Amino acid sequence: MTVVIPAFNAASTIDETLRSVRSQSHEKLEIIVVDDGSTDGTTAVVREHVLIDPRVRLITQENAGVAAARNAGWRSAQSEFVAFIDADDLWAPRNIERQLEALLAAGGNTGLVYSWYALIDVSSRIRTKSAPVYFSGDVLSKLFEGNFIGNGSAILVRRDSLLSTNGFESGLHARGAQGCEDLLFYCRVAENFRFAVVPEYLVGYRYSPDNMSSNMPRMLRSWLIVMDEMERRYPDRRGALVYGLRNYSGYLLHQATTKGRFGYFLSILILLFQRDPLVAIKVLSHDLPRSLVRAIRKRLEGERDQAIRPTVSSFPIGDPG
Repeated sequence: MTVVIPAFNAASTIDETLRSVRSQSHEKLEIIVVDDGSTDGTTAVVREHVLIDPRVRLITQENAGVAAARNAGWRSAQSEFVAFIDADDLWAPRNIERQLEALLAAGGNTGLVYSWYALIDVSSRIRTKSAPVYFSGDVLSKLFEGNFIGNGSAILVRRDSLLSTNGFESGLHARGAQGCEDLLFYCRVAENFRFAVVPEYLVGYRYSPDNMSSNMPRMLRSWLIVMDEMERRYPDRRGALVYGLRNYSGYLLHQATTKGRFGYFLSILILLFQRDPLVAIKVLSHDLPRSLVRAIRKRLEGERDQAIRPTVSSFPIGDPG
């Protein structure tokens, strides 16, 4: 079983990430960290783990983006099964154990298994949890409607699914449209393999202002590239793809509004009108107002609940020993 950790300037978080990987209940692991041209102390932190745990190996490369780093990792892996985790995210101790069980139980035509995730802050405290989803089997159309897996640290895959797709698409980075490498990979895997799910919150996904996903216009450009590729191959499923565009652009506009990123808001809106004016009008007139109202209600309810239950739990990562 191989774990691949792409890392770029992750000195402040990768120690905790590696501790969460090294403390997995499934102990027979090959742990490959791919340093993607870091200029901070990332490699020094990783080498400390290499010295105390023979399962950890470090690969270094010039900066080429997260997709290229993941590809370098899995291509040097020795295992039939590969899991990925970003260098600022965390796993609960039984994540690999539960995912491997689910993948094997689902049969040989299942190429990917995912877990649910909790959103964590800079102190690794759980702030919220992803909506529970149970999509399994043939999930391609569901992926067209939205990335229900949510992040790149929630998956374990068969090597065959990596070989059949040639891994992650590094061309998005070269085109300045990185961000949806995960979704594109999932779609390509789903064309030939079935998916399985572990319905447990086993992944801690850390969101910060420096995350790749914080550049919202770039994320939409990336989404549109994925949409174009899939529409070329599946013109009969255009309805699902348009539905996904409406969902995702509405989400990005909501985020831009609530975070006060009005320059991003305008850029997203221009991209959306250029692509599909009808979708843009529907999002502006219907989806965005409704989502903002829901957010206000949720915040008010959250403030009330916080007054009753003020504690915030930390994400469990175990102890590597």
